[in-house]
Amino acid sequence: MADVKFTYRDAVAEGIAREMRRDPSVVCLGEDIGAAEGVFKTTVGLFKEFGPGRVWDTPISEQAIVGAAMGAAMTGMRPVAEIMFSDFLACCWDYLANEIPKARYMTGGQVTVPLVVRTANGGGLGFGAQHSQAVENWALAVPGLKIVAPSNPADVVGLMAAAIRSDDPVVFFEHKALLAGSGPRPPDDHVVELGQAAVAREGTDVTVVALASTVPLSLKAAEQLAGEGISVEVIDLRCLIPLDMRTVLRSLERTSRLVVVEENPYQGGWGGTVVSVVADEGFELLDAPIKRVAGANVPLPFADSLEAEVIPTVDKVTEAIRRLTAY
Repeated sequence: MADVKFTYRDAVAEGIAREMRRDPSVVCLGEDIGAAEGVFKTTVGLFKEFGPGRVWDTPISEQAIVGAAMGAAMTGMRPVAEIMFSDFLACCWDYLANEIPKARYMTGGQVTVPLVVRTANGGGLGFGAQHSQAVENWALAVPGLKIVAPSNPADVVGLMAAAIRSDDPVVFFEHKALLAGSGPRPPDDHVVELGQAAVAREGTDVTVVALASTVPLSLKAAEQLAGEGISVEVIDLRCLIPLDMRTVLRSLERTSRLVVVEENPYQGGWGGTVVSVVADEGFELLDAPIKRVAGANVPLPFADSLEAEVIPTVDKVTEAIRRLTAY
């Protein structure tokens, strides 16, 4: 009998459930995550299995959700807090930027804050300017936070396990456009180490560095270009903090060309950090200028046709790679 399709959204619930079964100190909180099972159906089954004592429906207050999670983490729990849309991290930014990532340092290690803030991130679905932003770069500007953004269901489960077990606070970005995608169900006890990038496709001509939704997009571009005789290596960063630049630099030793594909706006996007490290530590590996394919520096349009103009697409990636290989 064929396996039942295992989707990215299934993987979120499965990843949390595995850790809740393993560790009774893990709890969940957020808006409509209980009986309603999440607005994106990413907490299906949790309330039924673990009950209201460990799955807490909250008021519509991002400050209350993250503030309560911080207090719970400081007193021995491992909370997994959901912020429904990553755009609304702005509503609880004082906790996420000033309190949570600094408590361990400011107490000399006496207090840890082992929590995960999960959030639905990114565009491509026509949700408009206030519900479509990719905001990993917001968190990247805050020392003390770990940043995770998986691209496939198996990595969702494995990275969720590592994030919940981490003694440092983790922001876990779940891309909305990937939720319906499916892949193999990972084995029990599947854990993916934070800060370990994956080579999603091997190649010899160009290295493409991607994250979350730009990974499948880059893989499609690589498949198209293979028919033109261009061999593209695709690196899935998986995490921004810790940032695995060793895998990127090892790839560049083989390819000597780099394209970075990110959904963040070009201005201040995470790709700028990757590029700066390559320029600093791997400049002599390069045979061509570095190219960045990124979001435009504009509010995201509601109309699908306009949104496609301002976020990365397969066509934009293939064009950047063609120009680089012709350099």
